[in-house]
Amino acid sequence: MHIRRARAEDLPEILRMLFEDRATPSDEADPGARCYADAFQEMQRSEGNGTYVAEAEGRIVGTFMLTFIRHLMRRGGLVAQLEAVRVDASCRSRGYGAGMMRWAIEEARRRGCSRMQLTSNKSRKDAHRFYERLGFRATHEGMKLALSAPG
Repeated sequence: MHIRRARAEDLPEILRMLFEDRATPSDEADPGARCYADAFQEMQRSEGNGTYVAEAEGRIVGTFMLTFIRHLMRRGGLVAQLEAVRVDASCRSRGYGAGMMRWAIEEARRRGCSRMQLTSNKSRKDAHRFYERLGFRATHEGMKLALSAPG
């Protein structure tokens, strides 16, 4: 398996994996919408934020988003935020998810992060067990506030 920063031509496959997940709101599932290409381009220009893909079997088998956040706590250190972790349904249980996570954890260490954190929809019980097997612990209760988009 090889992990790399995603390229524009990867976006349809990334969106397919995200939209197939039952935790993704159906009103977001329009892969042709320009907003996704715009957001992707902005993210990929940043050194501190990006989407990555895992390649194996001659194709993309997984994806994740990794963001590095500077904090005033933890002595001004970096925290790695992991989101949108998906493995193609036809490729699960082959170690690709664990391999992606190991890569992301090592990248966070390489950049000097003091912690890696992630959120996961409460309905994704299998994902929670997967993260726990990798050493993640549910130490905080997350909350969200939906805001209407401008304009």
